[in-house]
Amino acid sequence: MAAIAAILSSLIVFSLAALGNALSMNYYQKTCPNVDAIVTKAVKSAMAQDKTVPAALLRMHFHDCFIRGCDASVLLSSKGKNTAEKDGPPNVSLHAFFVIDNAKKELEASCPGVVSCADILALSARDAVMLTGGPYWAVPKGRKDGRTSKASETIQLPAPTFNFSQLQKSFNQRGLSLDDLVALSGGHTLGFAHCSSFQNRIRNFSPTHEIDPSIHPSFAASLKSVCPAHNAAKNAGANMDPSSTTFDNNYYKLIMQRKALFTSDQALIDFPKTKGLVSKFATSRAAFYKAFVNSMIKMSSLTGGQEVRRNCRVVN
Repeated sequence: MAAIAAILSSLIVFSLAALGNALSMNYYQKTCPNVDAIVTKAVKSAMAQDKTVPAALLRMHFHDCFIRGCDASVLLSSKGKNTAEKDGPPNVSLHAFFVIDNAKKELEASCPGVVSCADILALSARDAVMLTGGPYWAVPKGRKDGRTSKASETIQLPAPTFNFSQLQKSFNQRGLSLDDLVALSGGHTLGFAHCSSFQNRIRNFSPTHEIDPSIHPSFAASLKSVCPAHNAAKNAGANMDPSSTTFDNNYYKLIMQRKALFTSDQALIDFPKTKGLVSKFATSRAAFYKAFVNSMIKMSSLTGGQEVRRNCRVVN
């Protein structure tokens, strides 16, 4: 059964990648020419109220694309006996869905039934990067929204505890290379992580090591101070990097210093090719930005939806 599931997973990935070729930069040129401006306005407005919005939107887009392609299935609400993706364990901390709702409301008023929720999410992720100091890129459009969303499928998402081989397999199944893995991981320059995401590295790591040997001892000590072994506050944790509301290349500098939060972050220097890329991006912000844009376009071109939802939270 496992072998059959793996084959089916590969076939899905290949078909999603093929469908991505239908996307176009001017998809809405005649039907909804103001789509970019309307989405950017919604993101800017939300950011003015909450500085965590950009990180939330970028993470939401990643989590959407890694399950069934970029089809906005992560936006669907649970209904009846079906528990949707957003209520799966890796997604319960996702937030800022209201940003997509607000943009969709404006777009439905301007050009009803035209712009997909999947495209809104892709544009919002781009704006999240651009408006926090990162690069701008033209987003290919024309995605359709999916009709299926299952919490059980969220186990496919790469976890913060993944080692290098697990990361490589996860990205490879989606047609993404090692270059894409390193570049897209740079999205971790934005945001905050709860203690549960890195607790495995700072306590009882193994029978022979209390802490993960790959983590800098002083950094581990600082994390222990904010994540006590018992009675940790529900929202306790740490920023992904000191400039967690600015899109920059500090994330890669921290990896080189052995001060990355996640196992999956630090694992990027366990393989010569990816270590070289981490070093390159730590040295050159321009090189990181260029690679990030290329990989974002590649990842967000994995499509698989069937309709344009009128309401991003429910199927038509």
